[in-house]
Amino acid sequence: MIADLKPYAEYKDSGLPWLGQVPRHWATKRGKAYLATIDERSETGREELLTVSSARGVVPRSSANVTMFKAESYAGHKLCWPGDLVINSLWAWGGGLGVSQHHGIISTAYSVYRCRPSAKINPQFLHALVRSSAFQWELQVRSKGVWISRLQLTDTAFLDAPIPLPPPDEQAAIVRFLDWANGRLERAIRAKRKVIGLLNEQKQAIIHRAVTRGLNPSVSLKPSGIPWLGDIPKHWEVRKVGTVADLIVSNVDKLSEASESAVRLCNYVDVYKNDKITKTLNFMHATATQDEIARFKIQIGDVIITKDSEEWDDIGVPSLVTYQAADLVCGYHLAILRPQSDLILGEFLHRVLEDRLVSTQMHVRAKGVTRYGLSQTAIRAVLLPLPPVMEQEQIALQLNSEIERFGAARSRLEDEIDLLREYRTRLVADVVTGKIDVREAAAWLPEEVPLDTVEDDADLGDDLDIAYEEATA
Repeated sequence: MIADLKPYAEYKDSGLPWLGQVPRHWATKRGKAYLATIDERSETGREELLTVSSARGVVPRSSANVTMFKAESYAGHKLCWPGDLVINSLWAWGGGLGVSQHHGIISTAYSVYRCRPSAKINPQFLHALVRSSAFQWELQVRSKGVWISRLQLTDTAFLDAPIPLPPPDEQAAIVRFLDWANGRLERAIRAKRKVIGLLNEQKQAIIHRAVTRGLNPSVSLKPSGIPWLGDIPKHWEVRKVGTVADLIVSNVDKLSEASESAVRLCNYVDVYKNDKITKTLNFMHATATQDEIARFKIQIGDVIITKDSEEWDDIGVPSLVTYQAADLVCGYHLAILRPQSDLILGEFLHRVLEDRLVSTQMHVRAKGVTRYGLSQTAIRAVLLPLPPVMEQEQIALQLNSEIERFGAARSRLEDEIDLLREYRTRLVADVVTGKIDVREAAAWLPEEVPLDTVEDDADLGDDLDIAYEEATA
């Protein structure tokens, strides 16, 4: 159906760089013709706390990953109601705005706008328009400031922005079509995410089997003495990390100082998002002292783990170093585990730390409230099943071969998800700016299943099976 959509029959020049041609019968007026600034305050401060997410718009604070402190009282703070447009004035340029579906308390730094009754504007159409990639141009040029992190969109600047508006029945058709299209695309994205989840589970099972039992299914076993580990091969040991690898905790920050030497940083994101640290990564540039360079320069065979995180289960994520350079050092919030080569290989240490039961030891030892961290003592105390070095090499080689297949499948699925998101972004922009006509298509659409129940959709299960077979082929 989407492929059959066509442009409108007649257009006119809007005179706006981001809008271009607009359907002839659409009106374009300044925001102040449609919206009024609202400043209503809470008397008790007991209403639901809301926040503005660049990904989801206005959402309950309890559903968002917000680590900022809470005030002792929210009495006197701003309120918004369903249908109100809420804008984070300091983050409008980054997508921090949306029409609320909730009544609740928002930051006093946010702006609230309400549709004028005479404007006949559909709040859901307004939501799609102001969050579209096309309208982003207006938000960026109207936000003023010296630094990008301090750009601010004032009420006057926003209300002076031009807003293209189709007739009410056409707005409703656009909203209906976008609800349907977003639902279909989100189902496809969720199906691919589930396949990625299945791939991760299968990868975990393969790693766990190899690093706790080895490659020989008929090997003699013995009790490990550790409940979560169970039996291990009779000739294996159980050792603490601190007895087989040297621990080096970095304190090199991302700042640049004129008195220090230029370096490249292997930072948190490099480790968290990559199975291996390779030459192809785009390392951050910073500076460090000569002493820091000597202490925290990474070496091939090192395993770097995430030592601190906002989420406890993101602690202890490992990445194997396969590239080194004189100026490449480990950044802060990370720890280097440097294997004692006569006891453990970096390739095996990397894989055994990927095992969920091993990494859970770090999760439960992480301390914190809004940010979690591991002490050096906690890292050194992590228990590992340990085969002889020659067997470690065989296990690592086998796992590398099998996991490479999972990595390729996951990368393919992630690329497909990115393409679906890019397509959705372009589709929304084209629809809300009148580049394609969806009126006829919207009239024939079936009722869409709400996205919060899509997990139970029977059709999704069929798509999931097909996608999993394709991913693992």
